[in-house]
Amino acid sequence: MKLYVCWGTFQTPRPGGHPCANAYHALKDSGHEPEVVKSYGLAPLPGVFNRTRGRREVQELTGNRWVPTLLLDDGTVIDDSHAIVDWARANPA
Repeated sequence: MKLYVCWGTFQTPRPGGHPCANAYHALKDSGHEPEVVKSYGLAPLPGVFNRTRGRREVQELTGNRWVPTLLLDDGTVIDDSHAIVDWARANPA
């Protein structure tokens, strides 16, 4: 399983937490060990700012450049931190 994140999985003071960290910690808390793919760049900016491998792969998988995105071993794609958190809670390792 691969988890595409922007740049980090650590907690931030952002209200509600950072979406990438929320997804990562939900997976870890459920017993999963995702391969973390750091996908630097800013999704709303033009492609020149989003040329990392991670952002290219996310765009191929989802049609957009927003992370977090989870790619399961069976090829299933789960996009959006809330959906990833819900999946992790419903599918412990």
